[in-house]
Amino acid sequence: MELAYYSDYAVRLVNTEEPARNKDSLTSVEAVRELFGANGPAARRATDADVTRFRSVRARLRSVFEAADGGDETLAVDLLNSLLLEFPVSPQISGHETRDEDGKPDWHMHLADHPSNATAGYAAIAAMGLAFHLTSYGVDRLGLCEAAPCRNAYLDTSTNRSRRYCSDRCATRANVAAYRARKRLETERAADTGRSAETAQVTTPRTDR
Repeated sequence: MELAYYSDYAVRLVNTEEPARNKDSLTSVEAVRELFGANGPAARRATDADVTRFRSVRARLRSVFEAADGGDETLAVDLLNSLLLEFPVSPQISGHETRDEDGKPDWHMHLADHPSNATAGYAAIAAMGLAFHLTSYGVDRLGLCEAAPCRNAYLDTSTNRSRRYCSDRCATRANVAAYRARKRLETERAADTGRSAETAQVTTPRTDR
C-alpha cells in the first residue's frame, strides 16, 4: 500500500459533513467503521465513543483544507503538524503476501499505528497521508469544491493543477449554472439594448424636409 493512498482517509472523513447543506452522515459507530474501508481489524475497534472523537478530528482536518484553499500555506502546515504530533505513526516496510514475477515480496511503505482507540488510529493514518500528499505535490493541491454549496474536500492530482471541483457531478452542475448565468446576462443586455433603441427613436426629433 503506497503512502499516497492514506491521504484518502482524510478526504473521506472530511466529506462526511456538508456544513452548507446542514448534512452529517457521521452519526453512528457503523458510519465510523465504514470509513476504514477494507481495514476490517481497525474498524472493529470502533465504539460509540468514537463518533464524537471522529467529529473532532474531522473539524481539524477540514481546517487544514480551508487554510490550504484560502492560500494560507503556513497555517495549513501548522494545523497538520499539530495532528501529526498528537497522532503519531510508525512507518514500516511491508511485503504482505504479494509476490512479483521472481517470487519476491512486493516491498512498499506501510503506516503502522499503535492507537489507544479507533479514532487515534484513523487520525494518525489520515494526517500522515495528507502530510505526504502536501509535501510531495504542494499545499495548493488541497482544495475545497467551488460548486456551491458543496465545499467537499479533494486532492488535486491533475497535471496542470487545474482541479476546482470534488467530482464530475459538481463540475457539470457548476458549468451548467455558469452557462445559464451567461445566457441570462445576454438576454438582459439584449433587452436593454432594445429598450435603448426604442427610447432613442421616440426622443429623437424628426426633421421635415
